Amino acid sequence: MGIFTRFRDIVSSNINAMLDRAEDPEKLIRLMIREMEDTLVELKSACAGVMAEAKKAERQRDEAGGRARFWADKAALAVGKGRDDLAREALVERRRYQQREEALERELGNHRSLSDQYQADIRQLEDKLKSAREKQRLLVQRHIHAERKRRAQEEIRRVDSAEAIFKFDELENRIERMEAEADLVNFGRTQDLEDQLNRLSVDEDIERELQSLKASRSGIEKNA
Repeated sequence: MGIFTRFRDIVSSNINAMLDRAEDPEKLIRLMIREMEDTLVELKSACAGVMAEAKKAERQRDEAGGRARFWADKAALAVGKGRDDLAREALVERRRYQQREEALERELGNHRSLSDQYQADIRQLEDKLKSAREKQRLLVQRHIHAERKRRAQEEIRRVDSAEAIFKFDELENRIERMEAEADLVNFGRTQDLEDQLNRLSVDEDIERELQSLKASRSGIEKNA
């Protein structure tokens, strides 16, 4: 593919549309930028070659113009000396150099026109390349943000899971504490009941002993 064909394809391409259709936009934009950079190098090289040719044609044109003036002076000198034959030959040489000067002038014009076109293409491609690099920067940023968001979501899910486990453990601890408190309450009540029952038994024993003492004392008094 020629350099101008590649250049026209690149410039006429719709980067946004291509990226929207691409499965891997980042890879595609990298390839596009590489293609633009390679084409830009070739354009600049070609432009430099044309500019060198233009300088060469300009130098040759100036030399031809100098020789044409030289032979014009010689023709005038020959006429002054009455040497029309030499004047004719000098005029022939002058015309030959004039024709070469005119041809080189046309060639120089073509080189300059081509050079101007190259420079315009270079500026246009540089603008396209700048836009592509900006899109690449935005894509990279979007990728970084998406990756950060993904990691953040994973962290949130992990924290949520850890928090749920923590809440479950906390609830379990609360239930165990409530059960322990209930056991303590029941334990206190059981002990109190046992104490009361024990006191009743003691009271009955005391009462029997008291009655026995009373009976014994009553018997003694009767015998007396």
